[in-house]
Amino acid sequence: DFTRNMAVAKGLMKKAFSTLFMPSSSVWPAVCQPPRSYATSFVPLPEENGTAASSDSLERLLMEPLKQPDYFHVKELYSLKELFDARVHLGHKRGCRHRLMEPYIFGCRLEQDIIDLDKTVDHLQHALNFTAHIAYRKGIILFVSRNRQFSHLIGKTAKDCGEYAHTRYWQGGLLTNSNIQYGVGVRLPDLIIFFHTLNNVFEQHTAVRDAAKMNIPTVGIVDTNCNPSLISFPIPGNDDTPSAVELYCRLFKMSVIRGKDKRKQAELLYGL
Repeated sequence: DFTRNMAVAKGLMKKAFSTLFMPSSSVWPAVCQPPRSYATSFVPLPEENGTAASSDSLERLLMEPLKQPDYFHVKELYSLKELFDARVHLGHKRGCRHRLMEPYIFGCRLEQDIIDLDKTVDHLQHALNFTAHIAYRKGIILFVSRNRQFSHLIGKTAKDCGEYAHTRYWQGGLLTNSNIQYGVGVRLPDLIIFFHTLNNVFEQHTAVRDAAKMNIPTVGIVDTNCNPSLISFPIPGNDDTPSAVELYCRLFKMSVIRGKDKRKQAELLYGL
């Protein structure tokens, strides 16, 4: 009797379990049915819609300038004649020539190197365009020079366009050891513009090497006695004549201002 009762109980349990777990819509209640159109019927909250729309607008705001080669129209800021009148083409004596500057030299007259202004125009356009893009993306731009003659001019230029300048002695480790000197979390510049890549004793500026170590993009005016290898955007040109340096300051200031003005217009257009 006990064995027969156990067999009957096993049979009833087997039947109950098979009925319970049978994948049939007649057995499953309506509440337990898996939602077939769950993904299509999901409606985000209004806050999520606003956040997604603002992120899309921000992405379009940042990507739009990259679709055009001269979005900020920096090419219209100068001409080759203006560079010639500012004596940008005048280099140093042939004996001071750096071997890496030979591709940018047009010729030599009376033992003085002459810089090819056609190449200067192209390099200057790329440098000004990159500067405007950094300003458009709200980057920090640092103007650097060690020439005492132009310290006030470069500092005033940086102040006029709302950026920063460093025209005094460059202490080693300002970039490479910034977390120790300034503390953790300090923000380094997004672009460094060198109006003079040499210091007062005609040696390469320490910040050129430090910026290359920290992977910070650089723009630099390189004369015929300079080394352009560590500069991201070298501009072959005279860095000693006051008229040439004044022209550089005016062009970089206008490029930064154009980038910032374009950013304000884009934010108003996209409602950010």
